[in-house]
Amino acid sequence: MDYKTNIKKIAIIGGGNLGTAIALGLIKSEFIPAQQITVTKRNTNTLVGLEAIGVKISTDNLDAVKNSDTIILAIKPFQIKEVLELIAPALSEKHLLISVVTGVSLEDMKSVVKKNIPMFRAMPNTAIAIQQSITCISSHGTTEDDKKYVNDIFNQLGKIAIIDEKLMNAATVLGACGTAYAMRYIRANIQGGIEIGFDAPTASLIAAQTVKGAAELLLTTHTHPEQEIDKVTTPKGCTIAGLNEMEHQGFSSSLIKGIVASYNKIS
Repeated sequence: MDYKTNIKKIAIIGGGNLGTAIALGLIKSEFIPAQQITVTKRNTNTLVGLEAIGVKISTDNLDAVKNSDTIILAIKPFQIKEVLELIAPALSEKHLLISVVTGVSLEDMKSVVKKNIPMFRAMPNTAIAIQQSITCISSHGTTEDDKKYVNDIFNQLGKIAIIDEKLMNAATVLGACGTAYAMRYIRANIQGGIEIGFDAPTASLIAAQTVKGAAELLLTTHTHPEQEIDKVTTPKGCTIAGLNEMEHQGFSSSLIKGIVASYNKIS
């Protein structure tokens, strides 16, 4: 099935930062017209921007589900049971359910919905706001058409990785928490840049663009980081001197320990 010639109406339950970013990304990419999207929130005052471009804004989750085909849950984990119990009576075989809620399994959702409808979990990160997220996706009991459609949704918002659901906590740490780790590295680079002579705006530009370029190198060439490191580490040069000092101070070790600490906290 070509989903772009058979447009499905999408309801995004939860109009916070993530729900809003998903709506905007899908509209900007021309995946779906704004008029085919409904976003719900208890207080809709913050959604006037979406409404202005044609998105339907509502406080009624049940009505939004009844008038949509694809439901994206973008709410807080503590709200999931209440919301699913509310919308479950309106869910039918025409619906497809996608959760971007942290820590709520497919089995948890099925136990509340008690209906055999396609369900997916997706874990994006905050770069979804600029359509540059990495979104990890898992599902159970879904068709190839369903999978293609959900993959297409999140391909509009960055890149995707299909994973086993048991790795969702790990995906949260590496992909979502990882944004904060990268930001901390960039911040340290900026501080170092200022110490060696740059003003803050220039140091910020150089540090951010350097990290962006390094990431694009890996994504484009599919090389291993060490191969790219080797290209800039000449014998007795300044790069290897800096790298070795960072490793002496525990750079890689502390990063790995931090990732594991985050994983242990969430598991």
